[in-house]
Amino acid sequence: MDLSRLKSLIPEHAKDLKLNVSAVLSPEGAPGLAEHQTLATALASAVAARNPTLLREIESLVVPKLDATQVTAARAAAAIMGMNNVYYRFVHLVGNPDYTTLPAKLRMNVMGNPGVDKTDFELYCLAVSAINGCGTCVAAHDKVVRKAGITAEGVQSAVRIAAVIHGAAVALESTGASTAALQAA
Repeated sequence: MDLSRLKSLIPEHAKDLKLNVSAVLSPEGAPGLAEHQTLATALASAVAARNPTLLREIESLVVPKLDATQVTAARAAAAIMGMNNVYYRFVHLVGNPDYTTLPAKLRMNVMGNPGVDKTDFELYCLAVSAINGCGTCVAAHDKVVRKAGITAEGVQSAVRIAAVIHGAAVALESTGASTAALQAA
């Protein structure tokens, strides 16, 4: 995968991210994950990172290598975790046991039928939950993927991908590169 364009967008003060993006998106840099898991995790993470320039670049790299259901699942994981991470982080942080007994009353049908292998979808949700900082969701998704056979190294790979993608988004925002790229487009 040619990452030169993506790396060129990342400012020099974030040189470590340029190096890390090459590492985590390579087969050697994502041990424990299949290629489609690496690529869809990167896409879900880019959606969650909320940087249009980074998302467009990640899409150009990974979408041609994924099928339509994998792309949809990665986007769905980012969307549903955007909701769930806020709700379950609140329930956890507020520390009031009353909230743990109340039903969430939030539709989450995609969790039961994501259109791809459930383990893959849970992995994408785990990566997004790490970005969004929801300990409850991270622990729940980790438990599911580990039980399904993803190794600790595979989970670490997914979270490393999320961390690097999110860091790249922050680096782009820190220089206004995202805004400038959007205005030029």
